[in-house]
Amino acid sequence: QVQLVESGGGLGQPGGSLRLSCAAYGSIFTIYAMGWYRQAPGKEREFVAVVRWNGGSTYYTDSVKGRFTISRDNAKNTVYLQMKSLKPEDTAVYYCAEGPRGTVYSTAYDYWGQGTQVTVSS
Repeated sequence: QVQLVESGGGLGQPGGSLRLSCAAYGSIFTIYAMGWYRQAPGKEREFVAVVRWNGGSTYYTDSVKGRFTISRDNAKNTVYLQMKSLKPEDTAVYYCAEGPRGTVYSTAYDYWGQGTQVTVSS
């Protein structure tokens, strides 16, 4: 059974940085795309970023382009989300997801982590 475990969330200051990690267990990690999603209070879950299986192709939602970077280390079965220039509107629970295709559509992902809270506030 595949298990995804996120870490690295917490309190960040506006303009500051945080790095999220997502470790995959029981997965043939190297052949799957990995995505990050987030859900703010009272809002629907939204796509943030995705990286294809080899790390060579990434895609971001417009609101995080130039501020967030998704990357992966296939040797460690881990995907990262480096977040810089944080804004209060980045506050949300962040989820990683694994699926066979790199896509913005949440229904394309087979496995999800439990989520990690990111709060951006001064």
